[in-house]
Amino acid sequence: MPTPLTADTIRTAPKVLLHDHLDGGLRPATIVELAAECGYEGLPTTDVDALGRWFTESADSGSLVRYLETFDQTLAVMQTREGLTRVASECAQDLAADGVVYAEVRFAPEQHLQRGLTLPQVVQAVLDGFAEGSRTAAESGRGIRVRALLTAMRQAARSREIAELVVAFRDKEVAGFDIAGAEAGFPPSRHLDAFEYLQRENSHFTIHAGEAFGLPSIWEAIQWCGAERLGHGVRIVDDISVDDEGSATLGLLAGYVRDRRIPLEMAPTSNIQTGAATSIATHPIGLLTDLRFRVTVNTDNRLMSGVSMTSEMTALVEAFGYDWHRLQWFTINAMKSSFLPFDERLAIIENIIKPGYTALTV
Repeated sequence: MPTPLTADTIRTAPKVLLHDHLDGGLRPATIVELAAECGYEGLPTTDVDALGRWFTESADSGSLVRYLETFDQTLAVMQTREGLTRVASECAQDLAADGVVYAEVRFAPEQHLQRGLTLPQVVQAVLDGFAEGSRTAAESGRGIRVRALLTAMRQAARSREIAELVVAFRDKEVAGFDIAGAEAGFPPSRHLDAFEYLQRENSHFTIHAGEAFGLPSIWEAIQWCGAERLGHGVRIVDDISVDDEGSATLGLLAGYVRDRRIPLEMAPTSNIQTGAATSIATHPIGLLTDLRFRVTVNTDNRLMSGVSMTSEMTALVEAFGYDWHRLQWFTINAMKSSFLPFDERLAIIENIIKPGYTALTV
């Protein structure tokens, strides 16, 4: 008999995470301790439990702009090498404890320069932390590989500089490039020189698109900038019509995204908090999964959303009745869509993911 689907059993299943922000996944206790060490006095509270609640309550506003404001608190304590390395190490350990076997975690180096670090020093501090945390996890019997995505802020003008960092560190576990931040008014084409540079250098990149802004953002990210994956991509559903009998008709853009197997980095709980969806049960992930888009499940910001990969998958099981085979499908989708070389992707699928789910279904 298959293993019953519960939060505890889902936690044991191998998972792959493509969309997780380093500055959105800190432990509340770590924030309090780092704030004391660096002299930061701007926290709303130093009570660890109350601080955790403050983050989730503040993020649950339905506004992407308000959601992004909570990052002022986490970024404030991530301005030293020691702070960055600790946060990255704990990130790797926390993901491993949740059953994640491969993760691409993103952060914006330009947001960690307030105390004199250079961009390369920021990147190296985070990579050292991922390596340290992965070793610690392995010692406890939980293997994980964590790679970095370097993010440029779309409202700033340092994207080419960050793209060059990606190329400089690509042999040191930097998987690729991303742009993030408020979508409205800051189209991805503003950073076209960075994307053209990355393409010339055969480097990978994803783009936040179709979360707080609609189809034009998705179209521009793909057709102008050449995005390999879409960060969220929820609003692609605006190009799909469903009739009274449940038959779906795809518009040209939705059809292109599906035909080209462009991965959608979806984070259901976060999408609800930022107003891109109204509930798990009505989240476009259900329709897009039924239509066999390249859907992946992600956490986005584990602290702000109060989630884990386990809780996101559990919520989908409860809302849509998914079984182990569907959870494996999401996981293999993510592994196929990672920026890891093909042979390494295949090895994880064949040697870790498939055996892990087989053990849960027989």
